[in-house]
Amino acid sequence: MTAVLFAALLTAVAAPAALANEAHHDAWRVVDKITVSAAVGGEGVATVRLPGQPVQVYYTAGNTIPANLKAEGWGHIGDSDSLHGYVFDPYQQTTATITQKMMLVTTPTGEKYEYTHTLGADEVVPNANAYTAVTPDGQWLVSSELAQVDRLLVFPAPILNKALPAGGGALPLAAKVLLDKPVRNLQGCDFVTATRLICASDDSNNDLYPTSKPLLQIDLQHQLRGKDVRAHVTSLGQLPLASTCVGAYTAEGVDYDAATGDLRVEVLPPSPCNTDITVYTYRR
Repeated sequence: MTAVLFAALLTAVAAPAALANEAHHDAWRVVDKITVSAAVGGEGVATVRLPGQPVQVYYTAGNTIPANLKAEGWGHIGDSDSLHGYVFDPYQQTTATITQKMMLVTTPTGEKYEYTHTLGADEVVPNANAYTAVTPDGQWLVSSELAQVDRLLVFPAPILNKALPAGGGALPLAAKVLLDKPVRNLQGCDFVTATRLICASDDSNNDLYPTSKPLLQIDLQHQLRGKDVRAHVTSLGQLPLASTCVGAYTAEGVDYDAATGDLRVEVLPPSPCNTDITVYTYRR
């Protein structure tokens, strides 16, 4: 069934003064849906465009983690992102002691490099790398944890941002996106413009926003420049929750393909239907 997400206009009272000139919120409607095996696509989705090759819709899940990374203790992958043929895979530790998270970068020619980040004092340890979203200019990565937070974390984009070494190494925190409202359990985000993120929230409650499992729009005061920036959060409505099974749904990955305007959002249905994940395609 086609679902329409209605967006509300900002009022001067609702928005911070610095964001009062924001024009409008996007309205997205579902135009298609497919299912893929949750074993290979249950965590994330990204569009990968390599020169001279067909466009690839890239999925991630536990079964896509290479054995060598599992041996290093990187046992959980979040929602990935891609730009200019580079793929950024966010990894979480599953060791007894969790102190780091890791971004695996795969170049268009297939080289892979690990960039590790030591968790800061305010970074929530479980699921510390739930997703990554790369800015359209390729300079910054945004991520956050599977928790209630009032900020998103900003890192230099490995390889594309020349502030980092090209062959792997440390991934330092560069800045934060300071949210005017808290968000809970973001499982996937992607930039649809230089200053706008669309995120899937796996929030089972409706105390922060009018519905559970909301699709959220996050508008930055200005594009990222490696320093803290304020942002306004708006709910675009509930994600589609449709299944023959009854129980808890899980919001997962988000992908925006700038070339087509397609926004993909993954929703895992309740057990026992959760062997497959539903990938909804939205368009404005």
